[in-house]
Amino acid sequence: MSGFRTLLYKELLRFWKVSFQTIAAPILSALLYLLIFSHAFEARVQVFPGVAYTAFLVPGLAMMSLLQNAFANSSSSLIQSKITGNIIFVLLTPLSALEIFLAYVLAAVVRGVLVGLGVLLVTVGFADVPLQHPLWVFAFAVLGGGIMGALGIIAGTWADKFDQLAAFQNFIIIPLTFLAGVFYSVHSLPAFWQSASHLNPFFYMVDAFRYGFLGAGDVAPPVSLMVVVGCLIALSSLSLRLLQTGYKLRY
Repeated sequence: MSGFRTLLYKELLRFWKVSFQTIAAPILSALLYLLIFSHAFEARVQVFPGVAYTAFLVPGLAMMSLLQNAFANSSSSLIQSKITGNIIFVLLTPLSALEIFLAYVLAAVVRGVLVGLGVLLVTVGFADVPLQHPLWVFAFAVLGGGIMGALGIIAGTWADKFDQLAAFQNFIIIPLTFLAGVFYSVHSLPAFWQSASHLNPFFYMVDAFRYGFLGAGDVAPPVSLMVVVGCLIALSSLSLRLLQTGYKLRY
């Protein structure tokens, strides 16, 4: 497993060397979201009984930042390696597809969790956010990061240039995260949009993560767990298959 450890270390070092951009910048963006939305809606919006809007918003922002940055880590690493040509140095090693997959995904999870934890640390002073079910928080942070890491591998493998990857992120990842109930409870939506929200797998990740803090959510956590685990298995299987076949990696 020395090759796996080396690749994992390389992926961790890749984002840590530019942590001001990969960690500090997303935390600042989440803080700005909190300041704007909490100021605008704190006295106007009631989501769950006895829960202030700012307390509702903090876990959602942390999970949104975690998901987006986990995706960005694995997808940007692959597309950069493909464009610069140094992906060949990974493919020529005796690493299995599973080892490559695990290295990219674990690095994505670490970056996502670091950003999410940073968001919680800088925003928790703005609201009294309890931590009622820490195991649910940990489980969905890891599962969510794993899903986005696998999705990042798929996007980075599929894309041939940065424009395609940016389109994937702007037209798929960002809309799905923003429409996952980060800023609102889906129960406040009309019936049609409530049903549409339940088709969004990101909604289950955000809702269950928030449940771990507040003890309240729109969906029962076991239901969210089944959906999220199912998505993780499906996306991991697809990304592993792409790595095994060398799709758009071996020319």
